[in-house]
Order: sequence, then structure tokens, then C-alpha cells
Amino acid sequence: MTRKRTALITGASAGLGEEFARQLAAQGINLVLVARRRDRLQALAAELAQAHGCTTLVEVADLSDPAAPDALYNSLSAQGIEIDYLVNNAGIAGSDLLQDRDWADHQAFFQLMMLSVAQLCHLFIPAMRERGFGRVINVASVAGRIPRDGGCNYGPSKAYLIALSEDLAVTLQGSGVQVCALCPGYTHTDFHRTAGLQDMKDGMPGFLWYGADVVVREGLQAVERGKPVYLSGRLYRWLDPLLQSVFTRRLFRMAARH
Repeated sequence: MTRKRTALITGASAGLGEEFARQLAAQGINLVLVARRRDRLQALAAELAQAHGCTTLVEVADLSDPAAPDALYNSLSAQGIEIDYLVNNAGIAGSDLLQDRDWADHQAFFQLMMLSVAQLCHLFIPAMRERGFGRVINVASVAGRIPRDGGCNYGPSKAYLIALSEDLAVTLQGSGVQVCALCPGYTHTDFHRTAGLQDMKDGMPGFLWYGADVVVREGLQAVERGKPVYLSGRLYRWLDPLLQSVFTRRLFRMAARH
């Protein structure tokens, strides 16, 4: 009997993580849902198990804790659970590198946004390669594609995920394991509200925003097609070559001076 695939999704209690869970469950894939909020995870797990007949497991973890990735891996190993899909989605807006003076906050941010992702890849990808199948989506951002005047944390952390994903994709080519850095632009989730950015969102034109369902659907299609980096949303795919231009980057630097 063929074993059903299992997906591990971090940040699964809301936003893109929740949408990844919904779309993967609809494909008949079993789920390991990871986040800090047990009640939200349990409600989602029960709903998806009933709707799609998939097995759903809740693992409460705070990935800003350096011990969390190992604890998660050890828990799943003890239960004999093999991971076929790894969706590294957990994230926050972060603090301002220069203005916020508590270095411990920055360390926790780096642990969550970069180190935990690298460690989960380190822990789970080798077994995928041995089995000859794996799909890894690292949720990055358009913000990782262009330097900006701002907090100097969020964009650089996403740039790391893009570079990591590209290297992994090259390294794993031909192994059956495919890695994609999914780069959404502005997306309708609760991210901006929880980050205190709702007023900014309300003041922006609607054509810049895409639904979470679109972002996730395109991300799952992109990793299946072997795309190491994928810009979600037609507008952002059109804009990306412009953003990568040396002339555009020069304009960004000039604008930051004024």
C-alpha cells in the first residue's frame, strides 16, 4: 500500500500557512501543523480532517526558540512521521535594526526568519533525498528582491531565504527534491493587522493586493514545475525585472537620500 504524503507547515494557524494547509489537505495530503497558538491549530486540524479525511497532527512550537527545530524533528521521528512537503512560512514583520535597541529581539527575529528555516531544511531534506521525493517551499517576499529604506531586517531576511532556496535547488537537482522560494507581494492576510500596519494597508490601492488563495496555489504549482524562485501575482512578475535593474536600484538609493 502506497504511503500518503505528509506536509509540515510552519506558521499554520493563520494567513498563508492556514491556506497552505487547506490546499494541501484538499489534495489528500496529511498535515503536521506548527505554530504557537494551540487553539487555532486544533480547530483547523479538526476542520480539515473532517472535510478531507486526512490525518492532521498539531505541534505547538515557537521557532524563535533555538531549541524548537530539533524538538520538532525529534517529536516527529519518535512518532515515525516522514515529511514529504516542507513549507517554511512562519514569520513576523520584525523590528528596526538601528532604532530598536534590544538586541535580544533582533536575535529572536533572525532565529525565526532565517536560522529556523535553514535548520528545518538541514533536518528534513536529507531523508527526502534518500526517498527520492520532496517539495520545499520557503516563503520569502518581493521585499527580498530590492533594497529599501526601512527597518533593515525584514527584506534582508527574505533575501537570505531566496539565496538559500536557489542554492538548495541547484544542489538537489535530479534528486526528486524540489525547492522554491515563493515571493509574494502585498497579500490579503492578517499579517498587516497583527504587525500594526493596517492603516498602511487601508491607504494603498487595491490592485497591489492578491488573495492568499492565489499566492498559495501559484506557489504549489511553482515548486512542482521546479521553479527555484517564483514571484506570486502577475503584477509582481512583471515588475521584478524592473526591480532587479541597476538603474532602478540607483533610483531607490537616490530617493532614500531625500
